[in-house]
Amino acid sequence: MKNSNRVMAAVLTTALALPLGTPAHAATDATDAATAAITVEVIASNGSGCAPGTATVASNGDNTGFRVRYRDFAAKAGSDAAAVDRRKNCQLGVLVTIPSGWTIAIASANYRGKASLLSGATALQRTSYYWQGSSSTDRKDATFTGPLNGLWTTWDVAPVLTYAACGSASVLNINTELRVDAGTSSGTSRMSMNTTEGDVDTLFNYSLASC
Repeated sequence: MKNSNRVMAAVLTTALALPLGTPAHAATDATDAATAAITVEVIASNGSGCAPGTATVASNGDNTGFRVRYRDFAAKAGSDAAAVDRRKNCQLGVLVTIPSGWTIAIASANYRGKASLLSGATALQRTSYYWQGSSSTDRKDATFTGPLNGLWTTWDVAPVLTYAACGSASVLNINTELRVDAGTSSGTSRMSMNTTEGDVDTLFNYSLASC
């Protein structure tokens, strides 16, 4: 545990030099890098939508990406909902460990959740992510209008690939926000990203390349 704490502290306090664009070698299919296992771990979690321990990450196991799962991430508005319930946010620091000789970029992201919006109500889901130390940030806004009841999904494809440093431990910062506006509706409307409510998670897909 002491060694783990030292690693996390070093990663969080070091500004990483992150190259933009494609590395020296062209992007490689994940199947050609079976020996280059990439691991992920949540090392920081805060915000009104993700108390410590309520957000987890899991690798796909084939170097294609990882999933973020939230246990208690929901916003609501209208009726008896409090003002603080209208906007919820979650800020995650995900430690991505890349074996020597390889580098990755986030190529795309798929967001999935559940909504129960009455007629006249609206909602916003916003996610931004960036490698720590990089000035390049990708952001996706998705808006929803009631009436809407059921699961939703959106895709975000990175316009420019930002690669992490080769063979390193890098931190991917993920900031997600859910916002609900009751508008002209009467009653309670809700927007969530809780894994317990069905096929709900956030999938980040890698672009893998040799250094």
